[in-house]
Amino acid sequence: MEYQRAYIMFCVQNEIKCSQAMPTLQKTFGDQAMIQGGLRYTDRLRLFENKKRKFLWDGDLQKFVRLHGLDHNTPCSYIVKNRQGLTLKEEIVRRVLFGNNLIDVDVQGVMSILFKEVLEPFYMFQVFSVIIWFMDQYYYYAACIIIISVFSLCIGVRQIYKNQRALRNTAIGKDIVSVKRVRAKGETIEQISSEHLAPGDVIIIPRHGCMMHVDAVLVTGSCIVNESLLTGESVPVVKTALVHSGPNDSLYHPKEHSKYTIFSGTKVIQTRYIGNEDVEAVVLRTGFLTAKGELVRSMLFPKPVDFQLGQDVNKFLYVLATFAGLGLIYTIVLKVQRHVAALHIFIRSMDVLTITIPPALPATMTIAGIVCAQRRLAKALIYCISPRSINISGCINCFCFDKTGTLTEDGLDLLEVLPTDKRTAIRDPSALPYDHPLRLSMACCHTLTKIEGQLTGDPLDLKMFEATNFIFEEPNVDDTNKFDMLTPTVVRPAELARDAAEADFITKFGAADGPPPPFEVGIIRELPFSSSLQRMSVITRVLGRKSLTVYTKGAPEIIAGMCLPESIPADFQKELSNYTEKGYRVIALATKVLNANFAKAQRLPREEIECQLTFTGLLVMENRLKPKTTEVIDELKRANIRSVMVTGDNVFTALSVARECHMIERHQDVIILQASVNAEDNDATLSWYYADVPQSIKPITVGNTVRIPVSTTEFHIVVTGKTFSALRRFYPDLLRRVIVCGTVFARMAPEQKQQLIELLQEVGYYVGMCGDGANDCGALKAAHAGISLSETEASVASQFTSKIADISCVPKLIMEGRSALVTSFAVLKYMACYSITQYASVLILYTLYSNLTDKEFLFIDLFLIMPIATLFGNTLPRQVLSKTPPPTSAAGIVPVTSISSQIILGCLLQLLSTLLLHRYSWYKENDKGKTDEDALLCHDNYAVFSVSVFQYITLAVIFSTGYPHRRPMYTNYYLTATLAALAAVSLYLVLWPAEIVQTFFELDLTVVSMDFRLICVGLGMGHFVLAYIIETLFVGRWLTRYITRRNLKRNPPEYIQLQQEVRNNPASWLPPSTQNSSDSLCTDSSALSPQDSSSKQCSLPQEFTKL
Repeated sequence: MEYQRAYIMFCVQNEIKCSQAMPTLQKTFGDQAMIQGGLRYTDRLRLFENKKRKFLWDGDLQKFVRLHGLDHNTPCSYIVKNRQGLTLKEEIVRRVLFGNNLIDVDVQGVMSILFKEVLEPFYMFQVFSVIIWFMDQYYYYAACIIIISVFSLCIGVRQIYKNQRALRNTAIGKDIVSVKRVRAKGETIEQISSEHLAPGDVIIIPRHGCMMHVDAVLVTGSCIVNESLLTGESVPVVKTALVHSGPNDSLYHPKEHSKYTIFSGTKVIQTRYIGNEDVEAVVLRTGFLTAKGELVRSMLFPKPVDFQLGQDVNKFLYVLATFAGLGLIYTIVLKVQRHVAALHIFIRSMDVLTITIPPALPATMTIAGIVCAQRRLAKALIYCISPRSINISGCINCFCFDKTGTLTEDGLDLLEVLPTDKRTAIRDPSALPYDHPLRLSMACCHTLTKIEGQLTGDPLDLKMFEATNFIFEEPNVDDTNKFDMLTPTVVRPAELARDAAEADFITKFGAADGPPPPFEVGIIRELPFSSSLQRMSVITRVLGRKSLTVYTKGAPEIIAGMCLPESIPADFQKELSNYTEKGYRVIALATKVLNANFAKAQRLPREEIECQLTFTGLLVMENRLKPKTTEVIDELKRANIRSVMVTGDNVFTALSVARECHMIERHQDVIILQASVNAEDNDATLSWYYADVPQSIKPITVGNTVRIPVSTTEFHIVVTGKTFSALRRFYPDLLRRVIVCGTVFARMAPEQKQQLIELLQEVGYYVGMCGDGANDCGALKAAHAGISLSETEASVASQFTSKIADISCVPKLIMEGRSALVTSFAVLKYMACYSITQYASVLILYTLYSNLTDKEFLFIDLFLIMPIATLFGNTLPRQVLSKTPPPTSAAGIVPVTSISSQIILGCLLQLLSTLLLHRYSWYKENDKGKTDEDALLCHDNYAVFSVSVFQYITLAVIFSTGYPHRRPMYTNYYLTATLAALAAVSLYLVLWPAEIVQTFFELDLTVVSMDFRLICVGLGMGHFVLAYIIETLFVGRWLTRYITRRNLKRNPPEYIQLQQEVRNNPASWLPPSTQNSSDSLCTDSSALSPQDSSSKQCSLPQEFTKL
């Protein structure tokens, strides 16, 4: 809050003239300033820090720019060559510039937290209200509010302090590390605390393993690390040394070079090197600049939740404040005309203010809407770290899903292999000869390792290797002694062992005594898998042979483009389509002989290794849908919630899964969009294809633009990550049209998933994201509601974590979100109507020289309002998602009409009760009140109080309507029982109160006839009938439908406008027809050739069979 910051500044700072100010943000020393990743000499350095980020003044750009480490605009050659460490001068400068290498989360003191919480607007208003109530001798309610507020404050402060301590204990960490430094005597190795590291330091990875506290890139050796904190996947990952050679010097990028980078927060399990040399890494980023630091920073300073409800609450408060101001003026004028004492005028006018703006509004909205829903979600094993996101999840109208591990099972089962030299597929790869290229590719091309005797690694690699019936051997030494060594991993066929017993022995315990088997393959270099390259390779050597062999595996379209054309079977595309249309995951394998010695093989760039390959075959993995997937997708479709698949898998595999789970119906058209960037990298050409027929779409030229003719308005667009990137660069307007019809986004990199989420939000969607935590962290954080199916620490990246590893949590969350949102709106309307109803009662009685008594105030505020408001949230959500989403705004025509009509009706009936009262002969005018303002025991007080108590109960009933997002009110047994009890007590107070009760409440019933008492009850019942008709029939049905239809016609969301334009209008939504190209989806020699440009048509290869 702006006022809060201003108030704190006023309390702790003094205002002075600029001429007297000291430039404390300016540090002066002559040395290096790291701006945008470059090293630059400067005489003066100006910087400031904001939200744990430092910004430096760039004299050339004449603006402040963000401080980066060596990860920004730094050539890889610079990192590889500068391995000697920092000089003393460089160390001092960089430590001053970057500060200590600590992710230090400030833990505020209890009194500091308490002070800030008390400064919240409503706590301040509660303090003010309590003071007024004590001045008015309204002790009972004031004492209750004090107890509730103190209890709430203590719980809140304790929770904040506990969360800060927990986050600090998780984030902060330091250790003793070995670091290379350049001193006067030469290069030395020092033992220092990790908090004193700076970018450019060269650290030595210890023999006993360690937890990393910096982001560093390996320059020698290799490591096996666990990155579960950052990726959510606890599978060991191999990190290799960054090797730079050749004339092309690329800039370092954390994502592109992630296989060489050890990130902060990861645990190093093993290190290896040749001989006794050290495993070294160059520090790139420290502190909050690291990957872990950025994750903690996003938790400290979360993205502001852009949601209408918070803004609407403020608007309601402004309206209530306006009413309060008018009532305050009326009270002052009225009392001054009656010559009332100034202190009495002040107290009565402030009473009006505290009545009109209910201090308990935020607490009741939180308890009724969010807390109850959060408790029910926890019972369903869905845990929330951002309670405010529960309401937002009720607005979700588009949900994105990762494929593997989310829609489909985690584990992959090997279905079969298809060697190039066989006509049929083979179910058991071990039936191939042990030296067959395909079997050797499967046995060697992986990143498996043994940890504590257990073969571990990527699940796909494990399945692939186990199917070969090869034996995996690493140096037969303890794991703790493998550090600083690089002895090649060896694989050998189990059938060449002397007998089965020896094979089992070798499999479990390593090499047996005696001579080794006659055939074994050593893996001497690994080129790890890259999501951008979509492949991995290894260099191997067979024992006794001089030549080296390269084995490569990866995406079929990528591998096919790297192979010799003559090695690719003629029916490659046909076989690939046959598998992918059935939803199988297909991996291509290739090999080649490498004419290089051992030393040269270690230095060769990847581009020279992975080229001119010989295609060896296809590996087919089966990935089944999870049992609940199709059921949930169907449920979301029935609720008009759009489902989108965003995956890194093959486009046809993803498309097949989308059809299998009913994201795409069998009868609906599917259009595949393919983009190709030209050689100059300044434009892209586009091609559109039906996935269901072996021919391309004929675009129709309309003026200078093109549109796609489709047979139905219900079509889906499929896009790959490469196309998505090209559209973002060259056709951003077209991309906005594509994403509103896109259902499958395949081969998407992690950052592209996040970009897609943000684009969907830009066009008006409320977007949810469900992923298994691996490569989905960015998208989960960007979504309005992210659900992680991972049980690891990566779940902190999402607002919700489900312990049930399927997407059944999605409809449960949306149901609870809708229920919480509707409940919050109901509580908001109820509290607004309650305050204005009581406000009307007080002003009417002020006019008639009276007021409500303290006991009547206490009964209304504490026994009527508080139980009802807090029990609203106990109504369970409806078990069927409605097609009609809940309203996202409480300030629209419908809610404003609802509140206004109820307020007007309530005020009229209160006035009617006084008019009817004055007609009776026994009515006694309040003469005593004309002089001393203390006449509370009167007939006017009884009439207004008797009618108003029923109005509060009526408002609770009509605002508790469940349909279509909540169950009926009567299923909320606590609320129903409470309302019944309160109605009975109210009837008792109005009709037959005992003498002691009359005295306690100060009710004047001495001459009040029974027929007037029954009239008061009748007015209450009449109010119930009229209010129910207005709220249910007029507002809930007719007005809501009318306004919804009108808004959709006059001001529809952008995504609806785009959908209508794309699906129904002939207006152009493609680039000019001259940009339409004939790129095909294949990458081998069967790629399409351009057709005659006048026809604006291109043909699809016959191998693309109907999916």
